[in-house]
Amino acid sequence: MSDNGAPPNGSDTEQPGANAELPAVLHIAGLALSRVESPPSLACWTGYFPNPAGTAPVATSLLIEPAAPPDEDTLQLAHDVVSRFDAFVDQALEYCRTRLRERHFELTTEELSWLDLPELPLGAPEATVWADQTWAIRFTESRLRLADPHGVLVTFNGTRPADVQGIDDEQ
Repeated sequence: MSDNGAPPNGSDTEQPGANAELPAVLHIAGLALSRVESPPSLACWTGYFPNPAGTAPVATSLLIEPAAPPDEDTLQLAHDVVSRFDAFVDQALEYCRTRLRERHFELTTEELSWLDLPELPLGAPEATVWADQTWAIRFTESRLRLADPHGVLVTFNGTRPADVQGIDDEQ
């Protein structure tokens, strides 16, 4: 481990080489991400943060397309996201509180009033990091109509939220 808590070279993976088979497990910031079944063109690893009893698990996924072992930059980004996940969720929630008031989201008067509550009606955050150095937090649960059926996605540009959208079947 380096002084900042990051693994040496940005990762602690079971990756023997660049042209090797895809590793079954990636260890990122103390979180084990296991390879999950995906289309042949895609490599996906998913892990779950430890959670208090009675609460839903919080997932983090790493997606590489075309399928390949993740490079060092992608592993470093995943490490940063995992290490600071709670802070990023807080940023995403505040971003939603502001952006979702925009007219084009077409929230009802009741939904707009929910944005003033101490707890936003967004729950079950999941992080996804893509190989192109983009990443997002998806809130899988929400009472907001725009979240039907797959939740609300907040994409990030580096460490700052950049966009929010409801996710439908076409996405």
